Amino acid sequence: MRPKFHGVAPALVTPMFEDGSIDYEGLKRLVQHVSEGGVDYLVVQGTTGESATTSTKEKIAILEFIKENNSKNLPIVYGLGGNNTPEVIKAIQATDFTGIDAILSVCPYYNKPGARGVIAHYSAIADASPVPVIMYNIPGRSGINMSAATTLKLAEHPNIIGVKEASCIIEQCMEIYKDKPEDFLLISGDDVQAVPIIACGGVGVMSVIANAIPAKFTKMIHAALDGDFSTARNLLGHFLAIDPLLYEEGNPVGVKKILELKGISGSDVRLPLMKASDELGERMAVIIEKDNL
Repeated sequence: MRPKFHGVAPALVTPMFEDGSIDYEGLKRLVQHVSEGGVDYLVVQGTTGESATTSTKEKIAILEFIKENNSKNLPIVYGLGGNNTPEVIKAIQATDFTGIDAILSVCPYYNKPGARGVIAHYSAIADASPVPVIMYNIPGRSGINMSAATTLKLAEHPNIIGVKEASCIIEQCMEIYKDKPEDFLLISGDDVQAVPIIACGGVGVMSVIANAIPAKFTKMIHAALDGDFSTARNLLGHFLAIDPLLYEEGNPVGVKKILELKGISGSDVRLPLMKASDELGERMAVIIEKDNL
């Protein structure tokens, strides 16, 4: 057993039918698929779960369903974030945290606050949360990059235990590792940068591709964490061609298509996303066969 929140956590997609309703049987198969693939914990209702377009009622139902079908009793990180701080706190206060080990809270988007605003936002959330908080830095979605200095300041808060770092700036990850508290978790938010970030002191990854290809991806991450970077590098080569296709038409469009190709769940998504084009699916199928994914 690895320490909690070390290793691989698939950011679980939300399987849906064509009419947009949730496919709970598909979700059950997905949880079983990733669990049998050896992942270490689960992220529920992160952005890959289409949390931007699921209702509060659906979020609660999805969370409860996953808890009921979490046969390996894997730790659960629940997505609770936003750009309206009081509303995030209200959501925290309304949540039943039974079975939730931590929350993942995205850096405020669209508002583009400065460092003082980001620090105040996360401090308020951490003060309100009854479970530990993992921050999520993703400049491509939020419009701002949470600097290493800001992350390190927030790392001083006793209820903020880590950051999912998706800036794709390796130097920033190195800066965080250099000066962070010993128990503060540096977690990759990018699949193909996970091995390099582990080499810089990271403890694992919250992953998109692990939804569809959990066993091989988890083997790669565990090898890196065990210091076997030769094995990790060789396995990483298998993912380089498929990775950009995951995001070509939006996330989770690509990974849902792979799940459909593998017969686990469908490829439907909610507007404003559109399900993968036939052309993208054909290219994915070729790479999956070629790289034995």
